[in-house]
Amino acid sequence: MSSQLTRYLIKGRIVTMDAADTVLDSGFLAIDAGRIVAIADAKAPLPPGFETAPVIKTQGTIFPGLMELHNHLSYDILRLWDVPKLFTNRDQWNKGDAYRRLITGPMSVLGRTPNYLEAIVRYVECKALLGGVTTTQGIGLASNAGIKRFYRGYVRNVEQSTEADLPGAGTSIADIEANNAGAFLARLKRETCMLLHLSEGVDTTARKHFLSLKMASGDWAIAPSLAGIHSVGLKPEDLDVMQAHGAAVIWSPFSNLLLYGKTADIAGMKARGIRIGLGSDWSPSGSKNLLGELKVAKLVSAELGGVFTDKELVSMVTREAAKILGWHNSLGSLEPGKRADYLVIGTTSGDPYAALIKSKETTIKLVAIDGTPRYGLPTLMAQFGPVTESLKVGGAKRALNFSAGNADPVVGALTLNEAQKRLTDGLQRLKELALALENPAVPGGLLGISDGAEQWFLDLNHDEPQGEALRPHLPFGPDATPTGLRASEALLAAVPLSQLLGPLPLDALTVAGDPTFLTRIAEQKNLPGYIKQGLPKLY
Repeated sequence: MSSQLTRYLIKGRIVTMDAADTVLDSGFLAIDAGRIVAIADAKAPLPPGFETAPVIKTQGTIFPGLMELHNHLSYDILRLWDVPKLFTNRDQWNKGDAYRRLITGPMSVLGRTPNYLEAIVRYVECKALLGGVTTTQGIGLASNAGIKRFYRGYVRNVEQSTEADLPGAGTSIADIEANNAGAFLARLKRETCMLLHLSEGVDTTARKHFLSLKMASGDWAIAPSLAGIHSVGLKPEDLDVMQAHGAAVIWSPFSNLLLYGKTADIAGMKARGIRIGLGSDWSPSGSKNLLGELKVAKLVSAELGGVFTDKELVSMVTREAAKILGWHNSLGSLEPGKRADYLVIGTTSGDPYAALIKSKETTIKLVAIDGTPRYGLPTLMAQFGPVTESLKVGGAKRALNFSAGNADPVVGALTLNEAQKRLTDGLQRLKELALALENPAVPGGLLGISDGAEQWFLDLNHDEPQGEALRPHLPFGPDATPTGLRASEALLAAVPLSQLLGPLPLDALTVAGDPTFLTRIAEQKNLPGYIKQGLPKLY
């Protein structure tokens, strides 16, 4: 078969995640040109034009593709951080030489060194895909010509969609908006969705970032487009404000517990009807993928007395996520007319929602975006067309398809295997690469890149580039000054990275392929016992 199928029937148990929570124990999706044409019981008549269409029998359960609303994807080549102590707000842990040595320094070096950018974006996109994710926060890119954009890959990018029915979400704000509540509110009213870090921590400093949204008039710089990432420090009265203004919250429980020993008031949010999405944050202090974050969310919910049903948790990464983005007319559920983003797991019995939460990466049989399979079992993938690469996940054979589509030329034809080799090598040579950046081979150039040649780099969002912010830095009173130290200011007195960096291991793509992951979780100082004991049982 020389080309990919564009019209086909795919059969299995179907969990639609539609408004009626329809589940077909045995059904089919009719897919044509990336859209769902029909969905019906397996014995129903075929829609016109599908009488001779190829039939893909999954012998599994089909869900909408998972949608992740928070991930600093550029950092996801790094292993889980051994968090040294309990923190109370984000301004305590994201600075200092130890943090630069383990997190921002390595990514700054690799992200500015030729031949590593494409390896990073290929690897982290695959990491998301292997966890069933079809939509996530993208990777920021910056060129030596002063151009900024987001990487356009096979996994959907919430910030910079190329489709009219999928409006891009805001994830950073200009300094004037970060420092002025009125300007910030005006920006919110222009956006369909603004994913913004809010109240990251458990103390009064963390909460002040929320209280700053209250303007002198008594009104709040909050709108339905605001989706506050983390929101751990919000008190009941703050949740009342969020609910009254129609705002949403993006929950990242594993990262919250790892850093602060506490997560957001999810029971209070549910009681108020606040919309909730889910995100794994990033690999240094979060889950490897959204499938892992679902497991942590399940454990937290159970510890609090069963705040959410399994169906509600799955909804957070499907239809509710799509609603928060304003993409619900095209994605988030399996319905006629919607885009064919779907995930297949190899379980057909029992409660399907519980089955998805308990799934391992090796349980995933197929992941498709716009109807094109991108990852899955070789036997299933081969029925759609040729694959571009084979791999093993926890010893199980899988295949990737990175052909077709309008993927970003930054990565080109780079394979996952080659990306893994480059990154493994680069992480071992960080000191050498840092020294080369500090002493470029060609004056005015970068490691031999000739002047005038276009070169792309990682635009690292945890460094908050000058002129942009990932959170409001509004004054905490009439005499206060904006918070948030810019990376350029911090680096003026910093130890050169060549004197700080040493070899680091590459984080494994999956939990199934990482024999040390659960052991390292058990050693984390701040995680509660129910997470350490319960998480291995869900894997």
